[in-house]
Amino acid sequence: MAKKVRTLFISDLHLGTRGCQAEALLAFLKTVEAEQIYLVGDIVDGWRLRQTWHWPQLHNDVVQKLLRKARKGTRVVFIPGNHDEFMRDYVGSNFGGVEIQEEAIHTTADGKRMLILHGDKFDTVVRNVKWLALLGDWAYDFAIFLNRYISKVRRLFGLPYWSFSAYAKQKVKRAVNFISAFEDAVVAEAKRVEVDAVLCGHIHQPTIRNMRGIEYLNTGDWVESCSAILEHMDGRLELVQWTSHADIALIPAIELLRPAA
Repeated sequence: MAKKVRTLFISDLHLGTRGCQAEALLAFLKTVEAEQIYLVGDIVDGWRLRQTWHWPQLHNDVVQKLLRKARKGTRVVFIPGNHDEFMRDYVGSNFGGVEIQEEAIHTTADGKRMLILHGDKFDTVVRNVKWLALLGDWAYDFAIFLNRYISKVRRLFGLPYWSFSAYAKQKVKRAVNFISAFEDAVVAEAKRVEVDAVLCGHIHQPTIRNMRGIEYLNTGDWVESCSAILEHMDGRLELVQWTSHADIALIPAIELLRPAA
């Protein structure tokens, strides 16, 4: 039976790329019945599709699943990110029951006001040096490609899953203090607009934690972490990770996915 929640927040699906875990996402969506869904950017990877067309049936199934939920009464809000920035031209429009918004203020069941945005406007590389962002995107895709072969070899030897791309990303980004600076900027924006919490995606680092009196939430992604944020009926917010290998399909993931200090 599907788990009933007030709100589901997901981001960074990157439909249109080979790294997208569309099958896992479809399995996850069958287990959750949400009154509202926020799609927090990088749902479709326009950067990658402009270079190489990759759109298998599973990616189409994800789109159809979300549209079907909208038709059946689920409120679906799409906040475009940098990879699907072409949709920002349609902010204020409604397609098939899906609202397109630049940013949103969501009020939880227990009265907290939450700013929702993708987060790329706080990424100085994306904003100011787009060619470098595109190069980094190519390198990340290559790391995901390597992941598949490393995982196969590790399985042959009975070793647990280990993500080369996540390891490389942590090393590089930690070296330039990128994640910390990004989170600080997002929290500063939340303080500026006087909300209690802020939720974003973009950096593929699933997290829930309190930062200077602001609850900071990052949904993660559906390339590596396969994570999402749930708002329960009482307003409680939970970070979950989908894993087909767990005895329970939805497992709390706050400690498991918290970035190293």
